[in-house]
Amino acid sequence: MLTFRALGPFQACHGGNPVDLGGQRQMAVLARLLVAGGRAVPVSMLIDELWPGEPPAQALSTVQGYVSRLRRALEPGRAPREEAEVLVSAPPGYALRAAPDQVDTWTFERAVKATGEPAEVWERLGRALALWRGPALAEFSDLQWAATEAGRLEELRLVAVERRADAGLRLGQSGALVADLEAHASAHPLREEAWRLLALALYRSGRQGDALGALRRARALLREELGLDLGPALQRLESDMLVQAAHLDLPPAPSAAGETREVRDAATSAVSPASAASAISAETSRPRTLRVVVADDQALVRTGLRVVLDSEPGFQLVAEAEDGEQAIAAVRETSPDVVLMDIQMPRLDGLTAARRILADDAPPKVIMMTTFGTDDNLYAALRAGVSGFVLKTSAPEQLISAMRAAQAGDALIDPAVTTRLIAAFAGRADPSVPPALAGLGDTDLDLMKLVARGLTNRQIAATLSVPEHSVAQSVTRLLDHLGLHDRAQLVVAAYESGLVNPGGPGR
Repeated sequence: MLTFRALGPFQACHGGNPVDLGGQRQMAVLARLLVAGGRAVPVSMLIDELWPGEPPAQALSTVQGYVSRLRRALEPGRAPREEAEVLVSAPPGYALRAAPDQVDTWTFERAVKATGEPAEVWERLGRALALWRGPALAEFSDLQWAATEAGRLEELRLVAVERRADAGLRLGQSGALVADLEAHASAHPLREEAWRLLALALYRSGRQGDALGALRRARALLREELGLDLGPALQRLESDMLVQAAHLDLPPAPSAAGETREVRDAATSAVSPASAASAISAETSRPRTLRVVVADDQALVRTGLRVVLDSEPGFQLVAEAEDGEQAIAAVRETSPDVVLMDIQMPRLDGLTAARRILADDAPPKVIMMTTFGTDDNLYAALRAGVSGFVLKTSAPEQLISAMRAAQAGDALIDPAVTTRLIAAFAGRADPSVPPALAGLGDTDLDLMKLVARGLTNRQIAATLSVPEHSVAQSVTRLLDHLGLHDRAQLVVAAYESGLVNPGGPGR
């Protein structure tokens, strides 16, 4: 059987024997079609992506030559006039035709998306992770499409590692998992799920002091790197460990497929329950499902977000869109709670679409997504009333937090986006910006600095040791005083007024 491998050195194999795929750029054609997941890639796009910036004069005939040679290598027994069955013509370009089990990346992604009972998840993800033989698509790392896909696959790999560890904890393998989870958390210190799993594995192994120590290390790292405290889930876990809450002990085996994540979420969201009844109460009091529309012209990005939303309880993907016009139509048809919107899309860009969506009666919350955070449109979007900014490369937890914050009337603006964006526009005058912060006391200015750093109301409340509702009231009062209508505009005002310096702490 013909197989394709991209989770490590890029290969095509016949019966386990590698196929000669030619030179680097010829291999890149096949890799790009593999990344497209069976969809057609126009020849013009192949040319632009193979030769970024300046394609050669004979680029079209060169690509056609690459395809011809790849077809002979992949189907050596095909007659000269017989139509290709693997690398097929799909006007206006080409596509790769293969079954999911012929491509390691497709097999891996399907395994990560699937649900099941703990034993099934443990075995399936173990086999899926064994497909990795090294960094994905490393041969093509200088090409943007390959770097983007490699990042997406790496994120899926980390999710698979954590889901498998979660299943292992439910199967009573806490002690055996500690070493691997320690290495995972050390390699990815900003992933709070890694620290949660490590702390829980230590706790269930009878190492309560080490479990609390792991959470202290996580807190120190987050404060040093991001200036943030532990997230709510880790704070609850720490509190429950201090009182030796009963629900932290090994739970009974789930009774139905797909229940694993729900049982875990009920356990981590309950605050020191005294009995099973309180855990059930926590489960039934979970917030309603948030209905989400995803708008992005890249199918790979939409697929990645679909995986995130499908795996997270409390979220439902109700529609997808490839451009701004489709996004507007999807919103009006489905009435979602939240829209995840790419800033750059064909036909109608994300910023214009967001403005039109927000102009409707009772609009949903709109969260903008960006890859680099350095575009002019991003600056304009901060002033347009969006409810948050996230990088496409953000961890799934960041995306989920942004949607929950937006629905709660709060906002999460990725600090990396804010800092890089405002740094690019530092000193730019804007007549609509408040000329000064007259009338604001030190407390208000400190609050404004924290908002400008991208902290949510809950995070600000934890930082200042005040009730969250007091923070919300203070932010509202600040907006009224400055004549602003949106929290994102408050971020812009903080930078433009000089209260916060790009790339550095507030002065």
